[in-house]
Amino acid sequence: MNLGTPDAPTPAAVRKFLKQFLSDQRVIEIPRLLWAIILNLFVLPFRPRRVAKAYASIWQDGDSPMRLILQRQVDLLQTRLQQRYTHADIRVLPAMSYGTPSTAGALDQIKHDGIEHVIVLPLYPQYSATSTGAAIDAVNQWTSRQRNMLSICMIKDYYQHSLLIKALAQSVRDYQQQHGQPDKLLMSFHGIPQPYADKGDPYPERCHATARLVAQALGLQDEQWAISFQSRFGKQEWVKPYTSDLLQQWAAQGVQHVQVMSPAFSADCLETLEELSLENQHIFLAAGGKVYNYIPALNDQPLHLDLIEALTTPFIDGFLSSGIVAATQPSNLA
Repeated sequence: MNLGTPDAPTPAAVRKFLKQFLSDQRVIEIPRLLWAIILNLFVLPFRPRRVAKAYASIWQDGDSPMRLILQRQVDLLQTRLQQRYTHADIRVLPAMSYGTPSTAGALDQIKHDGIEHVIVLPLYPQYSATSTGAAIDAVNQWTSRQRNMLSICMIKDYYQHSLLIKALAQSVRDYQQQHGQPDKLLMSFHGIPQPYADKGDPYPERCHATARLVAQALGLQDEQWAISFQSRFGKQEWVKPYTSDLLQQWAAQGVQHVQVMSPAFSADCLETLEELSLENQHIFLAAGGKVYNYIPALNDQPLHLDLIEALTTPFIDGFLSSGIVAATQPSNLA
């Protein structure tokens, strides 16, 4: 599962997507009636046109990069699992919390195919109620309407998994082998409002843990890297430091070459390809910086697939070894 994306880079499609996304109280915790007024009178009439232009700038091969990458991840994992479990019928399906392919649609297909045992992997390395929590909610909303329940295992997160750290560190090494060493490496994570963290959302702590482990794996000194948070929305205070502010500070201090990665994203999307790669590049260069590079997300890299396979196979092994599922029975697992 990933977060979601509009079906087209048009104002109408973006408005439909944003209405579903921003109506989720996991994402926006403002009282429902007040937020409904703000959303319908001030956000949806104006924001979709601007956001649609941003999506149009990154649209690839007639589709959203996030959806294309998710499908490639699904296909590659399917091949790996078929080769690993030759006597079991294991299906891998894509789903989004918002938009298509929908979570409900995927679960409907699973039920239609007679599958009863399901492993859900939200592709967010660091848990947040706004992302992983929303994904689990989407599964539970579907489940609450079923008389015959499915057996579902949910993977909460994997922010310090050794294979995640290995994959992220190797992506930096591979990129720097072609583009050289920067003055600073910035690990920019998607942000959340500070009040959410104050109420107990563990996301910032998990981001800091991932960043520290990646820096250690790369052998970086403290002055060679930093962590920041991007994608603020509205006037509320968000978790700091802000990516845009830190880049401006670095440029003013004489930092000339910055490379930026985003370890919170399992697939490149609007927030990485447009905001992080282009918008923040302009901010850094306009403030006096000289070279700005974005290191792509892990996407469908082999080391990333190693991680996804390692996350899912213990659950599959458990189902098969417990006797709950017979290995020769068709359509056992999804």
